[in-house]
Amino acid sequence: MTITGEATVVKNAGSHFLLSRLPEWAPFPAVLKGRVRLRAGDSTNPVAVGDRVRYQAEVQDGADTESISLENPASISEILDRKNHIIRRSTNLSRQSHVIAANVDMAYIVVSLYFPEVKLPFLDRLLVTCEVYGVPATIVLNKVDVYAGQAPEYMADFHRIYTGAGYRVIDTSVVTGQGIDVLREDCRGRVCLFSGESGVGKSSLIKAVDPSLSPKIGKISTAHLQGKHTTSLYEMYRIATGGYIIDTPGLRGFGLVDLKKEEIGLYFPEMLKASQDCRFTPCTHTHEPGCAVKEAVEQGLISAERYSSYLGMLEEDGKFRQ
Repeated sequence: MTITGEATVVKNAGSHFLLSRLPEWAPFPAVLKGRVRLRAGDSTNPVAVGDRVRYQAEVQDGADTESISLENPASISEILDRKNHIIRRSTNLSRQSHVIAANVDMAYIVVSLYFPEVKLPFLDRLLVTCEVYGVPATIVLNKVDVYAGQAPEYMADFHRIYTGAGYRVIDTSVVTGQGIDVLREDCRGRVCLFSGESGVGKSSLIKAVDPSLSPKIGKISTAHLQGKHTTSLYEMYRIATGGYIIDTPGLRGFGLVDLKKEEIGLYFPEMLKASQDCRFTPCTHTHEPGCAVKEAVEQGLISAERYSSYLGMLEEDGKFRQ
């Protein structure tokens, strides 16, 4: 007997997937039909965690998805329209792109000031991508127990830069529990993505939000003060509050996709607001006289760090960079 239906991708293992008919949580295996793969274009992954898909499966008469097995998986026949997604340039320096997740209610971008040290251009590329593709973003400043007492001025600077740009910043610590209740409540009833560089503590945060979960947790490489990749799969977890968290492998870089140079400034909220007073339209905010953005930077109303990230994006050659 053939059954058909719609479900959400809750795990991506490359060529094999797990689907579940959310809000029901009963994952079953699936594979991708060849014709769907061919439509992927220049993306390395035609199906991402969070995607809504149509599937079909052969099951015993009277059975449902519980009889679908690894030996007899369902087939994904169609990817339904996405409300949003997060995409980056593939890390192989080609022109290919990679979709990190789809249909996300909130992206939590996890960073740490040290161990590993936050790279503001990386963070800003991720934030710009969220703006471009309609994904609400919150910044999670993790491991604050490590440096709150020793470097409060750096924490204050970080908050100044990003709250000034219009972003919400949550301070968290798995050790002290700071901010964990806030995250837990935020995730209630929503599909939330946790993303960031390797070693910033995403998996530890997820486990703190719901201790019943068991995402892989790794240690920092002391040789390079960078995180080791402990999450190799893209996976969604159901949490006790009724929401869902998507865990992703730690990222070591983030290349922009499908964004023209003259559009980049539109996705810096603080620059977009200031640019309404620029003398010329369009304005690249680099050399034009009467540029309100440059004036705002000089006055400290727009952070020099964010403006520097913007200039770096203008100079991108379209390839992935660390």
